[in-house]
Amino acid sequence: MKNPPVTLITIAEKAGVSVMTVSRALNDEGSVAAKTRAKVRAIAAELGYSPNLSAKMMKGSRTNVIGILVNDLQSAVINEIIGAVSVAVRKLEMDLVIYNSIGDTDNAPSRGLGHMLQGLCDGLLLILPRISDTQLRQLEQRGLPVVLVNYWRPTDLPVVRGGNSDAAAAATRHLLQLGHRRIGFITGSAFTGQSQERQHGYESALRGAGIEVDPKLIAAGDFGRRSGYEAASALLTAENAPTAIFAANDEMAFGAIDAVRACGLRMPQDVSVIGFDDIPAAAHVHPALTTVRQPLAAISDAAVRELLLRIAGSGGEQQRVEFPSELVLRDSTARAPARADAAPAPKRATAPRRTGAAAVKPAPMKAATVKPATVKPVAGAAASRKRPAGKA
Repeated sequence: MKNPPVTLITIAEKAGVSVMTVSRALNDEGSVAAKTRAKVRAIAAELGYSPNLSAKMMKGSRTNVIGILVNDLQSAVINEIIGAVSVAVRKLEMDLVIYNSIGDTDNAPSRGLGHMLQGLCDGLLLILPRISDTQLRQLEQRGLPVVLVNYWRPTDLPVVRGGNSDAAAAATRHLLQLGHRRIGFITGSAFTGQSQERQHGYESALRGAGIEVDPKLIAAGDFGRRSGYEAASALLTAENAPTAIFAANDEMAFGAIDAVRACGLRMPQDVSVIGFDDIPAAAHVHPALTTVRQPLAAISDAAVRELLLRIAGSGGEQQRVEFPSELVLRDSTARAPARADAAPAPKRATAPRRTGAAAVKPAPMKAATVKPATVKPVAGAAASRKRPAGKA
């Protein structure tokens, strides 16, 4: 049985305002308080409301095409977002065109961006964009409806994103609650706000626990698996090595898992590992990866809805929507070893060489996930150990 259609009345009842206020808020008409307008639009996006979109598009010359601009089609997160956007666009009987901007310079407008601006699409989603202020100004000047997805810098354009800093702090606090005091952190690409915000959350949680941030426990990565392996190898073979490693994304966490094993250490008995993003593979490595889940489907759906509102002429003032991320406890974290102030010495004195593919195996079963506000032990091999509740 199909769900009943979402109407202005549905939105009004949920928002606690009149139908007229909902109409004015969605169409940017009349006098509506900014807070009320933002609340109404957020509810409309949540419920999947699209105000007679087809009829509005018929008023002008439309292509019924949504454009996506990305910078790395190899990214698991970007591919997850593209997949979710594709589902949302298909339901609306619209088409999707994707341009990969990898290799474009910061200041020179990309060929793909130029095509988008010349009428190839009705609106544009920029996913995790590495885009310059010059290019953003160009977009604003041309008037093409644009929504930025997981963008971090200040802008007058609408942004839909997942939380980074608070979630990273929650992940770090989880390790602290397990007794870890020397916690390594592997950064992502230096120019991305995601990496900076996640590192900020890690450092703020340490300071909140009265622990000084040790620069020697922070290793540089680039969001790739190999960089996670190399960074973790350096951390684990250093003097006074960490008992836990927090990687700024899951791919680097997988590399860290490889490094733990290559050093002859056990996970999680000797070294705990946490990732970020909760890509599908995170539940299927062994042991299953404790990580931070970004609600990528919700982010994608909200971004599409906001873009469609703007294409239809219903978009108004700039808005920035942030979805909270949540800690997912699986089997890659455990209480710190007895000597929590010093990790067990690796069996090899030097960083191991990586000679082949990742040494991860499928988990025997999918681990259950929990929200950080109600953290409970998951079923499986690690179900017998107690995990203290943590605030997300």
